Amino acid sequence: MTETASPADATAATTRAGFVAILGAPNVGKSTLLNQLVGTKVSIVSPKVQTTRRRIIGISMQGEAQVLFVDTPGIFTPKKRLERAMVQAAWAAASDADLCLFLVDAKRGLDAAGRTVLEGLTGLKSPPILVVNKIDLVPAAKLLPMIKELNDARDFAATFLVSAETGSGCPELLADVAARLPEGPWLFPEDQLSDLSNRAIAAEITREKLFHQLHQELPYSATVETEAWTESANGREIRIDQVIYVQRPSQKGIVLGKGGRQIKAIGEAARLELEDILEARVHLFLFVKVRERWQDDAERYGEMGLDFPR
Repeated sequence: MTETASPADATAATTRAGFVAILGAPNVGKSTLLNQLVGTKVSIVSPKVQTTRRRIIGISMQGEAQVLFVDTPGIFTPKKRLERAMVQAAWAAASDADLCLFLVDAKRGLDAAGRTVLEGLTGLKSPPILVVNKIDLVPAAKLLPMIKELNDARDFAATFLVSAETGSGCPELLADVAARLPEGPWLFPEDQLSDLSNRAIAAEITREKLFHQLHQELPYSATVETEAWTESANGREIRIDQVIYVQRPSQKGIVLGKGGRQIKAIGEAARLELEDILEARVHLFLFVKVRERWQDDAERYGEMGLDFPR
């Protein structure tokens, strides 16, 4: 009997794979776009500026093409060590990628923050693709002048108008990107959706719930780490222990809330989503610790998947 080769064993001539970095100023919808293109949630979303810290890869299979979308921190002018690490991670992703998407918020247009990113898109492996997001929130009459301004500022390989929230325009973008990738073997298993471990995903989910409930009261510098992960023998129950690090005792009080009600609400929201993702019963235990100078601790950066700026 003759064995049929699996897709993973296909020759380089029949498959494509490549990294596609999603770049843009803070809060233009990069994480929402990533989740839409992958078809499931792999990157957390919040209204808080600079929510995304680490480089997150979301994997989408398009026929014989494996598209490795890289969600990056928003690019801005950094002032603090953590901010420098985030911006460095974004530019490193751009330089390593086979293709870059330059994402612009249609409501904001090419503002100063967008120009900062645009000016940095030099030395890429191929011309970037312009993606104008949130088109459902802008009158059509305003889109054409904006698109002309953007294309006058830089030569793009293509221009796509999308709504990452509704998915409008995303299938066309995905098909175009897949066709542009270099020929080569797939780099991840066919059924894998992200490069993040379950421990890292769990920490990100809790951080998202933290920001959703306290984004006005709590600085974005708070962070979450998964310290312990214990699964039952049958895999149906998981105990997860996490630490929320804040910088001041007053912030610890905000996270805990009166009588511990706030942290209970955060934990409950995170637990429910984790149970859905992990398809198991989750016992989530949250602890809050004050570490005033955690942003100067190289180990914390390693936990976040960032290089420590010296």
